[in-house]
Amino acid sequence: MLCGPTGSGKTRLLQALASQGAQVLDLEAIASHRASVLGIIPGHPQPTQKAFETGLWDALCRFDPKRPVYVEAESKKVGNLTLPDSLMDAMRQSPCVRLELSVPHRVQLLMEDYDYFVKDPALFGERLDRLIDLKGRAVVEDWKSRAHAGQAAEVVAELLEMHYDPGYETSTARNFRHYSQARPLTLSGPSPAELDAAATRLMRAESAQG
Repeated sequence: MLCGPTGSGKTRLLQALASQGAQVLDLEAIASHRASVLGIIPGHPQPTQKAFETGLWDALCRFDPKRPVYVEAESKKVGNLTLPDSLMDAMRQSPCVRLELSVPHRVQLLMEDYDYFVKDPALFGERLDRLIDLKGRAVVEDWKSRAHAGQAAEVVAELLEMHYDPGYETSTARNFRHYSQARPLTLSGPSPAELDAAATRLMRAESAQG
């Protein structure tokens, strides 16, 4: 399991691992959703639950059971879709790797990966409205106003501080049995070269262990 707070590079690491021949189960790609309140991917509606499970089955059937499979730590729901119980149970019992990336670099990564929100503040605001019950209308309206004023990076930093990061460690430790023994994987930045190097280090470590 690839663990780490929002923006730490889990999806990018999965992609780097896949490019180097590792077995990767990209749940968010199959679900067409980035698994958060801001996780919609414009122009890519989510499949039906049945189509999602068919996609999962197809991916799983391609794996060599003698080799490790890398998966991003997810909750039971990916957008509107639900992970099968058997898969979720297997994920929760799996060894964990914890990605570590500085907050400024996490903001940079999110600004790159969610650039459609930067380009469309109205769409960003529409998704932020879903946080009104949790954060209050005044806070959300302030975020929307600042996003429209070109301060999206500052809003993203506050979203990490106030919404995504609080409780992450506790929640992950509760849901993933081996998280407390997770091996740290520190990234110096979110560049493709750094993610490729991290993927190489991770695969070499796994090979040495097994």
